[in-house]
Amino acid sequence: MNIEEKIKEILSLPSETEWVEFKVNNANPAEIGEYLSALSNSASYHEKDEAYLIFGIEDETYQIIGTTFQPKKEKIGNQELENWLATQLFPKIDFRIHELTINEKQVVAFVVDATRNIPVRFKGKPFIRIGSYKKNLDDHPERERKIWNKSNRYLFEKEIAMSLVDSDVVLSLIDYSGYFELTRQKLPENQTGILARLEQDKIIVKRNLSQYDITNLGALLFAKNLDQFEFLSRKSPRIIVYEGNNRIKAKREQVAKKGYAVGFEELVKNVNDWLPSYEEIGVALRQEVNSYSPLAVRELVANAIIHQDFLATGTSPMIEIFDTRIEITNPGKPLIPTLRFIDHSPESRNEMLAGFMRRLSICEERGSGIDKVILECELHQLPPPNFGEGDNYTRITLYAARTLGQMDKQDKIRASYQHCCLKVVSGELMSNQSLRHRFNIEEKNYPTVSKIIADTIEAGLIKIYREENKAKRYTKYVPWWF
Repeated sequence: MNIEEKIKEILSLPSETEWVEFKVNNANPAEIGEYLSALSNSASYHEKDEAYLIFGIEDETYQIIGTTFQPKKEKIGNQELENWLATQLFPKIDFRIHELTINEKQVVAFVVDATRNIPVRFKGKPFIRIGSYKKNLDDHPERERKIWNKSNRYLFEKEIAMSLVDSDVVLSLIDYSGYFELTRQKLPENQTGILARLEQDKIIVKRNLSQYDITNLGALLFAKNLDQFEFLSRKSPRIIVYEGNNRIKAKREQVAKKGYAVGFEELVKNVNDWLPSYEEIGVALRQEVNSYSPLAVRELVANAIIHQDFLATGTSPMIEIFDTRIEITNPGKPLIPTLRFIDHSPESRNEMLAGFMRRLSICEERGSGIDKVILECELHQLPPPNFGEGDNYTRITLYAARTLGQMDKQDKIRASYQHCCLKVVSGELMSNQSLRHRFNIEEKNYPTVSKIIADTIEAGLIKIYREENKAKRYTKYVPWWF
């Protein structure tokens, strides 16, 4: 079927679809780029092979009225429009521009392939069609998940960080001794054996008799210095310590240059060393006690590394330390709602990376890391962590110790909900008694906890397990999703 026949077929559809957009003369280059992103993503979502941006057709009437737009003559600076658009789309997708005449009217059609791997971004932002509107895909995680879950999807970890390098260069860039130590393998006696093992684990790919490509997976995990890999240099985790509780003045800053696997223990140690502590006086001696659970910090740093969106430009995992809190941020909106972090198996953008880090015992088995963070906060009588998100980031905040009286209403509600979730995933149910224990409240003060539970129910986060004529102190509760 040629393009003219295809356009006539599209015009016979009952209404404008999410993988077709009609325009007349509105030919703003940036808007075209956004539509190519949106249409490619929508075609993937709807299981179509292609999507269409067609100029010269009125979208309300489907009438062919013609266009004055001539894309092959358009330029952005000294660059042809077609080439400029191609450079702004990632991953690279094929699109074709057709200029034709139908019923003596000039028509222009952009035919763009459906993405088969990850959402297509224009200038770093992904778009999608919702009904007849172009929307930011970040605001529709359920559609983004479906695109990510396509078979034969693009894997960032398999892409090439550095190509056609000699074997000696590979061994100068990759911390191969750290690789063998972490994977608990004996170091081979010669270079050939070392390279064969690295190739087996997809750290490198052999290109010819003497040259190799280093994969993103290999560089991210085992680079001696990520700065030596141009695109990955901005993916190094950063630690920043601020004076006070705002970002006005930074006291210390460090960028972790080593690959995530070989540099992880050093990264976590630096974070814990920089965290505030307090002096606890025991019966016979004094000792420094961390203000935060080291295990919770470890889990969240690993979580930020694993779940980051590597296609977000100019940003990296960040650990920001304030006087009374620590914020751990990774690029990319979460693929599951933040309220479901505790019970839900995580959906990772980077499954190869996550699988390798689990293999190295750097992170927990699937789904247990956040549960452990919540449990650690409860065991240390710390305020509940806060799971937040922004336009293109996920942030988890840990708080230093506060008394119940120092916690605000939202802190108490969040603690109640998280405790309820933790109980369910542990095969138990929350009660007034279990929540009293979480807050370290004496039994005689159970009405205080009853008020917190009532506020959490009013917020729609928990519900009574079974309506029975029992005293409130014996009632069981479950999360809203149970």
